[in-house]
Amino acid sequence: MIGHELGGRYEIITRIGGGGMALVYKAHDVLLNRNVAVKILRQQFVHDEEFIRRFRREAQSAAALSHPNVVSIYDVGQEEDTHYIVMEYVEGNNLNEIIQERAPLQTEEAVRISLQICDALEHAHHNQIIHRDIKPHNILIGKNGRVKVTDFGIARAVTSSTITQTGSVLGSVHYFSPEHAKGISTGEKSDIYSLGIVLYQMLTGQLPFLGESPISVALKHLQETFEEPRIVNSYIPQSVENVILKAMRKNQNERYASASEMLQDLETCLQPNRLNEPKITFNNDTSDLDETRIMPAIRGSIADTLAAAPGAAVRNDAANAQPDQEERWDSSGLDDSRKRKWVKPVVTVATTLLIIALVFWGARTVLGWFDEEEVEVPYVVNMTEVKAREALEAVGLKVENPSVYMEKEGVPKDTVYDQSIANQRVKVGAFVKLFVSSGPKLETVEDYKGRVYSEVYEELISMGIDGNRIEQVEDHSDEAPGIILKQTPALGESFDPKTATFTFTVSKGKETFPMPKVVGLMEKDAIKKLQAKGLKIDENNIVREESYKPEGEVLAQHPYDEGDPVAEGAEITLTISSGLPKDALEYTYNIMISPAQAGKTSEIRIVYSDARQENVEWGKKKIKDTKSFEVKVVLSPNTEAMVTIYRDNQLVDTFTKTYDEVKSGDNSMPETVPGEEEPVVEPAQTEEIETNDGTIPEEQQGQQEQPEQPEQ
Repeated sequence: MIGHELGGRYEIITRIGGGGMALVYKAHDVLLNRNVAVKILRQQFVHDEEFIRRFRREAQSAAALSHPNVVSIYDVGQEEDTHYIVMEYVEGNNLNEIIQERAPLQTEEAVRISLQICDALEHAHHNQIIHRDIKPHNILIGKNGRVKVTDFGIARAVTSSTITQTGSVLGSVHYFSPEHAKGISTGEKSDIYSLGIVLYQMLTGQLPFLGESPISVALKHLQETFEEPRIVNSYIPQSVENVILKAMRKNQNERYASASEMLQDLETCLQPNRLNEPKITFNNDTSDLDETRIMPAIRGSIADTLAAAPGAAVRNDAANAQPDQEERWDSSGLDDSRKRKWVKPVVTVATTLLIIALVFWGARTVLGWFDEEEVEVPYVVNMTEVKAREALEAVGLKVENPSVYMEKEGVPKDTVYDQSIANQRVKVGAFVKLFVSSGPKLETVEDYKGRVYSEVYEELISMGIDGNRIEQVEDHSDEAPGIILKQTPALGESFDPKTATFTFTVSKGKETFPMPKVVGLMEKDAIKKLQAKGLKIDENNIVREESYKPEGEVLAQHPYDEGDPVAEGAEITLTISSGLPKDALEYTYNIMISPAQAGKTSEIRIVYSDARQENVEWGKKKIKDTKSFEVKVVLSPNTEAMVTIYRDNQLVDTFTKTYDEVKSGDNSMPETVPGEEEPVVEPAQTEEIETNDGTIPEEQQGQQEQPEQPEQ
């Protein structure tokens, strides 16, 4: 489902929760550019027409709610067999996570949260919508502290065919109202009862009713009283306890008449004048008839009962008539008889009392054989199974074997999360069943090698793994950048998404080095330099084009410029000069240059510019007499060549030639750079220079030499 786009606009990003009936995903609304939560109906219900019909109807009813403490419904839709509801996305935690982490909460915080829940319920009840499943799991707390009630209407969509399948109804049994448990119609006061339990749990850190099965918990809602909040947490003000006691009355008539009434009580319960108010009392005559009560014993004796019977009058009449009959008999000897008349009754009474005493003693003795000592059952939830057994056996109780092991989210392995008997006195030797967590649901590690790291990262995040526990280590390899090379844990190992840590070695591509510069080198030298670095040069990758650079010189390198990171084995394309373009013209300057003063040495420096480059040093030359210098230049259309002459570091002349002049054949006479005014030479000096063997003086020899080339 991740990566899928529902309705052409909701792009599924990651899974953020789920229950028995639906899965919840974080998605991005590409049309409005915002994050939303998408609740998707589980596949096992997509063919239940009655469920789907009620699901849609209730979702539409919930969408009519508009309140700051109610998660807004944005959209309801269907795509093939996928039914979904789009709602507001709340960044934060649900109330159950907060209770598990730090309950009992401060009274002010618990009341503040309850106020916002109650405000949401008042708005829903005003719109004829009953939530029916108020519990901490359905209360979202945003990072800004705003409380949001969610899942309006979903509880009503549960039919009889889904109650045992999803477990969602039974899963909420700790928050049932008595009328809900009895299966009769529930109304606004059912939500008030559930809110009372939520407030109780926030302030005490425990639920009011626990049992070994959902049925036993439901019966306790009907028949048993709960431990009052101030007994569990003495810091709870009496006024706040009164709110809980009134909200959790089994008789609906004794609860708050409406969410609005409870809201008003919550708003004032922390006022100083109310904190120590008297404990609330209720009329016992109006209590729920389902509640378990102790019946009074029947008083009085059997003799008193018989005395009132009709036969007693007959026997009394006979007794009254006896003296009249005796008067007709002989009365001799009656005096002695009357004196002993008291003995028989006394013996009879004494014998009777003795028999009663013996019977009482015998009964006490016999009952004593069976009367065993009672003990308080220790509360062992959140203990390890070993310590829980030790605690129960220490007071003379027995633990049923085997214990019940189940996967329990948020409960460590081998930790007790429930017990069959708690918070009551039982006979020594009684059996207690323990419900032990087999640890959270474990996942199996897949083979992630060869996959893209970013995709695997998002997949693990969607499974509930904290991004801070996913480590990436980069290394060079022949694989493309971003490909996973190694993984820990290995394929097939089991892991808990809440605690697992993953480490991936990810390729960052081949090892690179700075690209060398070959532009300006000759072809052979460039290829040799690149091959020495392990780079590939193929004849098919060499491009030759005309240019004003010397033939064979590298004009460009591609795709890596000088200094770019490049890996060994990369292919390089070179652009090589194939010579001058067809429209290029070559021209040779012929310049006659004289020294500054004849017979004295002058240093000549020549600089030229043409189509190939600017300000090129042609060379330097020392001369004592007039010399001819040839300077070759190249011209391109619409350009000109220029030669500049320096003598003894002084600019003496500049010669230019345009492309059109050369093309038209305007080859003028050689250019000349004369010397300065020459001094007068005495005849005697000339004679001194001549040699006896008739050789030509050095100055004359220079006039016969060929044009000079620049010094190399």
